[in-house]
Amino acid sequence: MSDENRIRLISSQPIRGRILDKNGYVLADSRVKYSLIIKPQSINKNNWEKHKLRISDLLNIDTIAIQKKYFDGLKNQKLLVTILDDLNVDQLIKFKENEDNLSSFEIATKLIRNYPYKSVAAHVIGYTQPITESEFKFLSKKGYKLNDLIGRTGIEYVYEDFIRGEWGGEMVEVNSLGKFQRSLGIKPSIQGNDIELTIDMNLQLVAEKVLQDKKAGAIIVMDPRNGAIRALASKPTFDLNFFSKDFKPEKEYNKIFNSPEKPLFNRALNAYDPGSVWKIVTALAGLESGKFPRDTLLDTKACITYGSQCFREHNDLGFGVIGYEDALRVSSNTFFYQVGYGVGVDEIYEVSKKLGFNSLSGIEISEQENIGLVASSEWAKEGRGWGEPGKTPWVPEDIASMSIGQFVVQVTPIQIARAYAAIANGGYLVTPHLTKKDNENLSDKKRIKIDINPKNIQLVKSGLRKVVESGTGVSINYGVSNLPPVSGKTGTAEDGEGGLDHAWFVCFSPSEKSELLIVAFAQNTPGGGSVHALPMAKEILKVWNEINL
Repeated sequence: MSDENRIRLISSQPIRGRILDKNGYVLADSRVKYSLIIKPQSINKNNWEKHKLRISDLLNIDTIAIQKKYFDGLKNQKLLVTILDDLNVDQLIKFKENEDNLSSFEIATKLIRNYPYKSVAAHVIGYTQPITESEFKFLSKKGYKLNDLIGRTGIEYVYEDFIRGEWGGEMVEVNSLGKFQRSLGIKPSIQGNDIELTIDMNLQLVAEKVLQDKKAGAIIVMDPRNGAIRALASKPTFDLNFFSKDFKPEKEYNKIFNSPEKPLFNRALNAYDPGSVWKIVTALAGLESGKFPRDTLLDTKACITYGSQCFREHNDLGFGVIGYEDALRVSSNTFFYQVGYGVGVDEIYEVSKKLGFNSLSGIEISEQENIGLVASSEWAKEGRGWGEPGKTPWVPEDIASMSIGQFVVQVTPIQIARAYAAIANGGYLVTPHLTKKDNENLSDKKRIKIDINPKNIQLVKSGLRKVVESGTGVSINYGVSNLPPVSGKTGTAEDGEGGLDHAWFVCFSPSEKSELLIVAFAQNTPGGGSVHALPMAKEILKVWNEINL
């Protein structure tokens, strides 16, 4: 070969694997993007003015903008300048029909990530971005190219190696002028693997819809038998296709990254005051301690004083002498204050750990997950995370708050889903999961038998059934005739950060041999769980029931 001959590699981009729901609906794929480009240094200046005016008329582009990009390209010695990004089909056809008279311009193609449902399940799917120069230094060893795409959040991030594919290319020989001489061989790119989620698009779409009129919130729909997530929605959300744009308008960028509403924030995995949905933990602590056995009856009152404060009953009257089932049914505060105060903080803390609180849930997208907080005497002794050890002791007011899920308890909707699944399935802690990778069967380690007396779990479960039959959750039955039996719990929680109250509703159905569990959470939406969260769950139950009829 002569000294002037050189070898060049023309890379061919791999097609990233698709992300599918459990029924085969495509949630993420790749599409070809067409851009109008010029190569400023190669343009024949005799034709430039004529071609520039023609393309301006044809595609309605400002000639001054075209000229500016051309001059900038010459000045900065750019090999390629984009005139118009992401042409639509009509623009592409118009160009192709007139291509012979537009030789100054070319069409460049590029594969970009495409999300057909835009913002649906955005926090689950996640997005991709080009790698940075600093990342390229170590990622180049794994076969990445500069400006290659990499998953940043969600499934795109967690399963990056599984879905990215491998670059290919053609090795060509060129002469000293850079002209093509011959092909020396082609190595085809390898397409990435498709990944199937446990998400059911029918349920995901209704979960997104019921959140639309809420300022912020989250919905989790899960199979309590094995932890398979059927829907996970967080509001506010964002359009995943924003991240596939080469040019990102400042207004859109600020709306996603600098908005006080924090649309990138996954509310389903963030911690909030749970309020009354926490009462199942206090109930189990009372039962497991032996201090408040199954036949316990307590006198509920208008308010009970702990420390310097009188902690009120939510009806300001009390409910007379009641047991566990009725205490759950009417969501009595003063019943659970007495149980919580009687067993103490550490008994509640120990039971909460068995139910999966104060730890990560095991869901794949754990980079978005908050561990939450369940107080203990040790935590108070060590300074509560902000004070000096020994200077922030446990006080009587804390236990009253803790008993009904306030202030010293912060938990995530996904943790609540795990805890209630353990009640629904008879005492097994499941691992929430989003993927059905390689059609693997869920192994036994995904399901852990918890160390809580099954009879105590059954008693709490009976109380949750009563909530829906004749208690605070009774309105779930209104206007529907064919739903299977539902068990659940309403919750209204004061916001420990000083905002408006949160609304919660958790339910599972059928009440025996449950197949579906829903956590509905409306952030800073005052008015009660039965008013704002329960109707969201009800709409999801109706759709699920129709699918399974």
